[in-house]
Amino acid sequence: MIKHTALSIAGSDSSGGAGIQADLKAMLSCGVFGMSAITAITAQNTTGVKSIMQVTPSMLSDQLDMIFTDIYPEAIKVGMTFNSELIEVIADKLTTYKAQNIVVDPVMVATSGARLIDEKAVDSLCSLLIPKADLITPNIPEAMILSGLDHISNEDEMLNAARIMGEKYGCCVLVKGGHMNASNASADILYKSDNSYFWYTSPRIDNPNTHGTGCTLSSAIASYLARGEKMEEAISKAKNYLSKAIAQGLNLGHGSGPLWHMVSSSSDEKDLDKKDIYLPSYIS
Repeated sequence: MIKHTALSIAGSDSSGGAGIQADLKAMLSCGVFGMSAITAITAQNTTGVKSIMQVTPSMLSDQLDMIFTDIYPEAIKVGMTFNSELIEVIADKLTTYKAQNIVVDPVMVATSGARLIDEKAVDSLCSLLIPKADLITPNIPEAMILSGLDHISNEDEMLNAARIMGEKYGCCVLVKGGHMNASNASADILYKSDNSYFWYTSPRIDNPNTHGTGCTLSSAIASYLARGEKMEEAISKAKNYLSKAIAQGLNLGHGSGPLWHMVSSSSDEKDLDKKDIYLPSYIS
C-alpha cells in the first residue's frame, strides 16, 4: 500500500513522455502517490514542440491551494515554470505551505531544442525559486547558465560549476553529465551544502530514445525523498530506476522516444536488484 505523497509542478506533454505525464508515472513506479499542478499545456510529440499555452497565474494558484490543503505532498518536484508570473506563484505557495523536499529541475530547453522558458524568467527562477530548493538538477547547458561559466567539458569543471551553484543558491546541486562526450560511461556529481560531494558513474545505455529523462530522474528523486531517503541515497535509487527505464528499449514515435516508466512498478526495496544500484563514491 502506498503511504507517501509527492507533487509535480510542471508542464503537460501531450505525447506522454515528459512533463507531468512522465512525472506521475515515475512517482507511481517509485512508490508514492503523485499529484500535479500544471503550469502550461504543450502540443508536442517525439519530434518536437508545436505550441505552448500557459495556464493563468490564478489557475496555478488555485491548483496549489487545493493540493496543499487536502493531500499534503511530502516532496515537490518543480519542472517547466515558463515565465516570471508563474514562478512568483510557485515560490509564494511553497513558502506559505512550508513545503519540504523541493527538487527543482531547471527546465529551459526541450530535448528537441524548443525553448521552454521565457528568457526573462531565468532571473526569477534564480532569485525566487532555486533558493527555496533542497536540490537542483541541471544538465550541462543549464549548469552553464546558472553558474555563469562559459564551458563545462570535463569532471573538474562539473565539480567547479556544482560548487559555484551550491554556494550561490544555498542548496544541493546535481550536475548531470549526460551531455558530455564519453564513450561508455556517464558521470553525475552531487554537491552538498557542507562542501562534500558524491560522484555517480553508470554505464551508458545504447538507446537513442531519451525523451523525458530529466523529468523522470527529478521526479524519482523527489519520490525517494518523500519516502524518507537521505539525499545521496535518493539520487542513487532514482538513477537506478532511470537506467532500468531506459534499458527497456521502448521504441515509439519518429523522434527521440519515451522511456518505459513502469519498469519497477512495485518499487519495494526487496524487488530492486541491489547490485544494479549505482552507489555514489564519497569525496570530501
